[in-house]
Amino acid sequence: MSRPNLLDLSRDQLTATLTGWGQPAYRAAQIENWLYKQHAASVDEMTSLPKALRQRLADEFVVQPLSMVTALESADGFTRKSLFALPDGREIEAVLMRYDKRNTLCISTQAGCAMDCPFCATGQMGFMRNLTAGEIVAQVLIYARQLGAEGKHVTNIVFMGMGEPLANYAETWKAIRRLNDPDGFNLGARNMTLSTVGLVSAIRQMSKEPEQVGLAVSLHAPDDELRNTIVPINRRFPLAMLLEAVRDYIILTHRRVTFEYALMDHLNDSEAQADQLAQLLDGLLCHVNLIPLNPTPGSPWSGSSDERVYAFRDRLKAAGIPTTVRLRRGIDIAAGCGQLHNAHSQQRKAAPNPEV
Repeated sequence: MSRPNLLDLSRDQLTATLTGWGQPAYRAAQIENWLYKQHAASVDEMTSLPKALRQRLADEFVVQPLSMVTALESADGFTRKSLFALPDGREIEAVLMRYDKRNTLCISTQAGCAMDCPFCATGQMGFMRNLTAGEIVAQVLIYARQLGAEGKHVTNIVFMGMGEPLANYAETWKAIRRLNDPDGFNLGARNMTLSTVGLVSAIRQMSKEPEQVGLAVSLHAPDDELRNTIVPINRRFPLAMLLEAVRDYIILTHRRVTFEYALMDHLNDSEAQADQLAQLLDGLLCHVNLIPLNPTPGSPWSGSSDERVYAFRDRLKAAGIPTTVRLRRGIDIAAGCGQLHNAHSQQRKAAPNPEV
């Protein structure tokens, strides 16, 4: 049987474990400091703990549940993408994106995804399993160590990697609270954004959470007919139902919602569709983030040309919809969600079998 993940324990669970071992309760705070503040990768680094306690922790728990499979750095040095193996052999991706004043992490909440969006590499691989809170947090801690070695730190986290965060609601929210906790990783909730394809009941649940985490909705189409094709969950939660939940979310939280819109050449990027989108979002406290599609092997669509991207943007802005075009990062290292996993899987399949 594999050892449990130390990062999956809450403070109360960690305290109960330690006191059950005859340790003083304050050891829990010491361990959490090593994990979340000092970013210790092993119990050997926790030098303020007695040696016997370190040994027992090492014997009974895993401190770092992820192992590096491969990592790629973009030619410009701004993007680093990592493929990690989970204890059961499943693989997930996380990305570091560097900006002038920000170091943003894009992390995964599931291995694979059940949403089946045909333009998304993760959607094409299907769903494998949910991540635990500790596995979600571990992605952040690995990059925090890397940045710390450079004298830098994580400034922002987006839950936009592999998987649908709201389909793994409980564990994702445990991770958010651990990352936000002043005694944990201590990152402000407003520096975190959660992306969803539009799970209406979970959006309504999220609107009641006290943490001020940003909400981004992957829209990608201005009408139900097209969205049914490229975001299949729309058949269950059509646009009228989704936008009603978003309006209620804004009323309850007073927070602006981001709508993500992946532009695909001659599919959803016409000026008429921009006008339709503007009408759909009229009156909402929102912002549109236009994303030229990152090319994905197996997808029938390609990203829009710069000309069509900026024409679409200008049309939205003229209608009074705040709109930006996301800076494209990491195309040379397959930084789109799921692409590195799929590329690495294909390499393994193509590799000669040493036993043959």
